[in-house]
Amino acid sequence: MRWIEQTLDVDDGALPGLGRAGLVRTVATPEFEGVTFHEVLCKSALTQVPEGARLPFRWTVNPMRGCLHQCRYCFARPTHEYLDLDAGKDFDTQIVVKMNVAAVLRRELARRSWHGEPVALGTNTDPYQRAEGRYRLMPGIIRALAGSGTPFSILTKGTLLRRDLPLLAAASERVDVSVAVSLAMLDPSVQKAIEPGTPSPAARLELIRAACQAGFTPHVMVAPVIPYITDGQRELDVLFAAVAAAGARSVTVMPMHLRGSTRGWFMEWLAREHPKLVGRYRRLYGHGAYVPVEYKIWLRERVTPLLDKHGLVSGGSGAPERGAGPDGGTARSAERSRADREPEPMLF
Repeated sequence: MRWIEQTLDVDDGALPGLGRAGLVRTVATPEFEGVTFHEVLCKSALTQVPEGARLPFRWTVNPMRGCLHQCRYCFARPTHEYLDLDAGKDFDTQIVVKMNVAAVLRRELARRSWHGEPVALGTNTDPYQRAEGRYRLMPGIIRALAGSGTPFSILTKGTLLRRDLPLLAAASERVDVSVAVSLAMLDPSVQKAIEPGTPSPAARLELIRAACQAGFTPHVMVAPVIPYITDGQRELDVLFAAVAAAGARSVTVMPMHLRGSTRGWFMEWLAREHPKLVGRYRRLYGHGAYVPVEYKIWLRERVTPLLDKHGLVSGGSGAPERGAGPDGGTARSAERSRADREPEPMLF
């Protein structure tokens, strides 16, 4: 979405980065204590992925900006800075909602220039974050994509996806539909500390089961693996056993990366909650946003026998299509497959 900058000589209460033209209203509601919703009218729904991104899809749709999941490591945090909001608390509590996204998407998909290329949802912020229960944007998006013959994939941590499983099953009769669930840890205390706004691991396992019952073969994103916190052999073994028991056939394992202002937000939390790990992290991420190759190799060597043990396939190709085998699907992976190929050195 592109925002028209507001003039500086009139104070109408609009956020500087949103611009008056797109902002409909700002709302606070008792059901979402501490959260402000900025309801806007978007000019476009489809976003084209830059060619250098090395992703397996060219188009995305993001119905919201900001995310109530509040994941400490979220790579999308810096995008809030384009709205003159911060990448920390504002990202977690100032949610921009594209009220007309389904209608705009229908118009874009009806253009003669549109050739039905795959569209990915969940590439920036989660389309099934808790606010979707209030705004119900996804049913219109799903109908628009299916009605235009456009295949699509969804990646989510949000159990609100269960609401739309019948609609997704109907859509899959017309187009390829891929479903992926993000679940990187089973310990609920760790999950609450690192992903405080997400559904519990147990709830996400139930989501995987429900997707299987609806006829899908959900892919599981074990991402990100948090070095020295969730990369233990026992933790990964138990996690893979659980996702396999829930019906998943393929997983993608990715170590955490820390880009831009996300790095400072995560490191601030790490210093507060795990001060003994700060030195290790400075060494591990001392040369950039990504862990070094040595760690990636180490992680892959740890993961591979565990996947074999539990009958899981390492899925670099992303989320399988409904009814497809573990190698099928159109969903997301450049981020994943890059992480699959990147291991980390033993910098203890």
